[in-house]
Amino acid sequence: MAIYVLRRLGAVLATLVVMSLLVFLSTHALPSNTAALILGQYSTPETRAALEHKLGLDLPLTVQYWRWASALLQGDLGASLVMERPVAPMLWDAFGRSALLAGCTMAVVSTVGVGMGIVAAVWRGRWPDHGISMFAYAGISVPEFYWGLVLILVFGSTFHLFPTSGAATLADGFGTMVAHLVLPVVTLTLTLLAHVSRLTRSSMLEVLDSMYVRVARARGFPERVVILRHALRNALLPAITILAQDFGFLIGGIVAVEAIFAYPGLGRLLIFSLERQDLPLMQAAILVLTAVYCLANLGADLLYGVANPRIRYAGAVE
Repeated sequence: MAIYVLRRLGAVLATLVVMSLLVFLSTHALPSNTAALILGQYSTPETRAALEHKLGLDLPLTVQYWRWASALLQGDLGASLVMERPVAPMLWDAFGRSALLAGCTMAVVSTVGVGMGIVAAVWRGRWPDHGISMFAYAGISVPEFYWGLVLILVFGSTFHLFPTSGAATLADGFGTMVAHLVLPVVTLTLTLLAHVSRLTRSSMLEVLDSMYVRVARARGFPERVVILRHALRNALLPAITILAQDFGFLIGGIVAVEAIFAYPGLGRLLIFSLERQDLPLMQAAILVLTAVYCLANLGADLLYGVANPRIRYAGAVE
């Protein structure tokens, strides 16, 4: 297992190196001028040239990339061109709030989604199965920004049950913090539940029809033991894969949801940097999102070995 982990970590590092190059080139290929955005529409060519020289934007791209990558290796993410503040504190502060939002969402999706899939498989062809299938199709068909607007209208503007913008910390009270998370988490969950529940249902149906499950039932094991101990463990393997893939969808969806709910997370910070072409902030935010996605896929592969010890990774799992 240690050999496999090292190999995958090496692949993650290689991916980040390639992504750093792509991010750097793509952000510098934007049509607008960073110095002009900072100085405003009334700036002169002389002042823009002076600011570009001060920021090092007039240097060759190879020199700029080398400086940026060297600073990254030393843990220096640079300074925001617009706010003139170090990027790292802002980035990690926003990342912490986004991680809380994403963690709550994945906890709900993994538990409720798997549970819905189990119920649909056990009650196949009956009303619970049909109801869950209709809910899943609705979740897949409707984008998250629409769910967000509906939830704001119903639970925020009409009934005033939950706040519709901003975030809170434990210093504001646990109840207040949870209240600010409810609508964004529900918005993200509605779309992702469909993927997990449908795949869990399909996997459970295949496992429930297998020979070893029939043998377990013939030996007189209670149905609860057959489902949870014998069937669910093998049926979870595809669910682990879809959860890792959904983490990628979550990264994309969280940007839209944070914008809708004015949630001060990494997605909203990325939108801020894109609007103002704040290159250091933009590059750091995209790299962090890329790293999270790569590590999520690595975690999914490792969970495969935990869920089913028969799986071998390069002969490392015994």
